[in-house]
Amino acid sequence: MFWKFDLHTSSHLEALLDKEDVTLTELMDEEDVLQECKAQNRRLLQFFCQDQCMQELVRLITTEPPAGAEETKRFKYPNIACELLTCDVGVINDKLGNEEPLLENLYAFLEQPSPLNPLLASFFSKTIGNLIARKTEQVISFLRKKEGFLSLVLKHIDTSAMMDVLLRLISCVEPPPLRLETLTWLNEQKLAQRLIELIHPERDEERQTNASQTLCDIIRLSRDQASQLQEISQPDPLLTVLESQECVEQLLQNMFSGEMAESCIVSGIQVLLTLLEIRRPGFERSYTVNSSILLAIQPHLIHFHQLLLEPPKRDPMLTTLGVLEEPLGNTRLHVARLVASLLYTSSASHAVVAQELCRLNTMDLLLDLFFKYNWNNFLHLQVELCVAAIVRPCAHEMRLQPDFSSQDKSKLSPDALQEPNTSEPPTSEPSVTSENSAHNLMVTHVGLFVSRYILVNLNDMTFFEFYYLNFSFS
Repeated sequence: MFWKFDLHTSSHLEALLDKEDVTLTELMDEEDVLQECKAQNRRLLQFFCQDQCMQELVRLITTEPPAGAEETKRFKYPNIACELLTCDVGVINDKLGNEEPLLENLYAFLEQPSPLNPLLASFFSKTIGNLIARKTEQVISFLRKKEGFLSLVLKHIDTSAMMDVLLRLISCVEPPPLRLETLTWLNEQKLAQRLIELIHPERDEERQTNASQTLCDIIRLSRDQASQLQEISQPDPLLTVLESQECVEQLLQNMFSGEMAESCIVSGIQVLLTLLEIRRPGFERSYTVNSSILLAIQPHLIHFHQLLLEPPKRDPMLTTLGVLEEPLGNTRLHVARLVASLLYTSSASHAVVAQELCRLNTMDLLLDLFFKYNWNNFLHLQVELCVAAIVRPCAHEMRLQPDFSSQDKSKLSPDALQEPNTSEPPTSEPSVTSENSAHNLMVTHVGLFVSRYILVNLNDMTFFEFYYLNFSFS
């Protein structure tokens, strides 16, 4: 009774393969063709690995299908071809990775004029990415012979699939010595600098956004792999360049050159926030922020302060509470995120940034915006993080006295924290450093602002605002 339902589906494929004039299209029309391919159907794989069939599969994923049919039907065969080429079957990987004419046909997709078809670009990216992971040496050797490879990828960076190609080169190359060789090659091709050049007001928004996201992913991947691959003593060349003062300064110069564009400012700040990441959500390991990053940012804090005062113009916004004539905007929100990240960064150059923020009265301005946009929870979160970073005494004391644990400190009375112990040698007293002075100045700024606000606006202060102030400083 079981067999009357004809569930032995491979017999359909076998019958087709028995035909002398069977075509690739006929086999691709079978629903179980991909399943049989993954199941290592010997006759089916022999058919696909013929030169003519492999060339046709590559052509399908790199050539625009004829117009006229529905979009889903137009890309039916290119989609199946991509799945067959990336089904991780050894004989297909070997055929595609070892045959240079096939790689040439695949590479020719990058030489097409912009813009690329995004769906075909995703097929190309998936196929070349699979080859980078499975036939690493052959594909890397082939790409290194192509002098214009990186230029072509960056030319099409407005298509998000091209980001995946770059990230595959960084994350999927094994063993570690070959990975380091590949990173050195990409660094010699000025990958980091060329991506930063794309974050510029004169570039289109999509190109800026994708370049920014690529840089953020490169930084995170490089840091993660550097912490995992301890046997490689040499530093990651791309990460070294991205954390250098010259590279950060170039990014900041691009952001503030010419007319202020929100897309450029936000894209640049996203890269800076990634460089300033101490700990990523969901990851236990922490990173040390290079002081050169802070030294590069410090001279440009005045520009970020000015953005809080005069952000890019935005049209009035209709909200449930009425028309908001001057919306906060994405630019000012990202500047607030950057200030919060700078205040949380523990580094020898922390005092330089804190002193400049005090001189500019940036925290006063952020607190003004806090009360002006009293319904913007995104801004409130960033301002709360700023205040928490300023008034956290334990963290700053621990930086002054590294051998002093937070548990021991919590057991001391306030008098013991203020008065030195005369029984201890004088050398045990913490010295007054520029960082300590900057921290005290920042706390004074915040305290004076809040006190002034309470005295001036106590009658008009809502219960929510009063509660939030007490919560922030408790």
